Amino acid sequence: MIALSLAEIAEVVGGQTHDIPDPSVQVTGPVVRDSREAGPGSLFVAFAGERVDGHDFAAAVVEAGAVAVLGTRPVGAPAIVVDDVQNALGALARHVVRRLGATLVALTGSAGKTSTKDLIAQVLQRKAPTVFTPGSLNNEIGLPLTALSATEETRFLVLEMGARGIGHIRYLTGLTPPRIGLVLNVGSAHIGEFGGREQIAQAKGELVEALPSEAEGGTAILNADDPYVRAMASRTKAKVVYFGESGEADVRAENVRLTDTGQPSFRLHTPSGASDVTMRLYGEHHVSNALAAAAVAHELGMSADEIAVALSEAGSLSRWRMEVTERPDGVTVVNDAYNANPESMKAALRALVAIGKGRRTWAVLGKMAELGDEALAEHDAVGRLAVRLNVSKLVAVGGREAAWLQLGAYNEGSWGEESVHVSDAQAAVDLLRSELRPGDVVLVKASRSVGLESVAQALLESGAEGEVSAR
Repeated sequence: MIALSLAEIAEVVGGQTHDIPDPSVQVTGPVVRDSREAGPGSLFVAFAGERVDGHDFAAAVVEAGAVAVLGTRPVGAPAIVVDDVQNALGALARHVVRRLGATLVALTGSAGKTSTKDLIAQVLQRKAPTVFTPGSLNNEIGLPLTALSATEETRFLVLEMGARGIGHIRYLTGLTPPRIGLVLNVGSAHIGEFGGREQIAQAKGELVEALPSEAEGGTAILNADDPYVRAMASRTKAKVVYFGESGEADVRAENVRLTDTGQPSFRLHTPSGASDVTMRLYGEHHVSNALAAAAVAHELGMSADEIAVALSEAGSLSRWRMEVTERPDGVTVVNDAYNANPESMKAALRALVAIGKGRRTWAVLGKMAELGDEALAEHDAVGRLAVRLNVSKLVAVGGREAAWLQLGAYNEGSWGEESVHVSDAQAAVDLLRSELRPGDVVLVKASRSVGLESVAQALLESGAEGEVSAR
């Protein structure tokens, strides 16, 4: 964080200092909520959760070098006491962002946010120091913590914004007002909470409503291929830039194809030139993500050649998102188990088929959460798609939703042992250990709550130990 005195922080957050001998002492280290991350010069934010109360770690963080604790009560150590820690954290982030000279880029969407954020960050880092959301910490706590990690040297601040209801993004943009706002898509993720795509579009569009006008430098970057997103142009005063495969897009892709290993290649077109891109990531769905990143970078002054080189060299920065690992025996494990929704599930299946061309392919799939009344239809559709794509074997893992996946495959024409329903992750591991053979490709994907990353991990450990059938 930029250096601030405890007195200034107390004033910004409307708090009272307790047990602070010298309020002029500065916070020069990071702002953290995990006591294990506290170090010299840091500020520890004490949240009281259902199981753990951060205030109980006050002595430990101070011993580790933290300057003070931000909490809701005195802790017998240097502290700034406020009524609401979350509100105080947001106020501090807002204050720091105003002090920074950085350009703030915010993005949202139903799918692909984290992958696109990682791409944007890797491209912009080639131009100037960039701070960006780690993983998918995109909520009212993770976002201000990311903003507070910026320093005086930071020139670009890239923030992912998530939403679970109307007003959430409006709140986040109030904490960290963006100059550039990117909306990727409007899909089915969290449709059970929102009630429908129209409501999702209303929530996501709050980002472009928060942008400054074109005269003040505001830019809305919108997906020309998504009608819900394209319609958001009417909701902003900012300059509008479109990306997509549409011929009308300002930043677009032509000649899109997949390499023999399933990696996308295309000709990138921008308003100032064109250049060829071949990505290290897997799956055609990354083309849209790359175009979104390219539109942001072009708006910030990078040339088509610079962007193309950066995109071609960019990798995955966040775990369990299309992590492709080949075991010593030739079995390829694709760990995409961080999360799942109908759009990302279908994209992952297509990527599996591309990666596994000419090989046996396995789709180990579990529940897609928060789909509400659409759950049955969406799981059924994914099962059917696995059959249409000629995935060699579908392993549906879990309870009711997994049964719907398997039923969709069956109704689409799967028979015999081409699809199977197993009760849990361990059952899936046991099945795979007995039936995998060298050269097979295995995709593992489900919503985060299912925990299917354990299947991928077990398969990789089995490969290292040589526990695989050679049939």
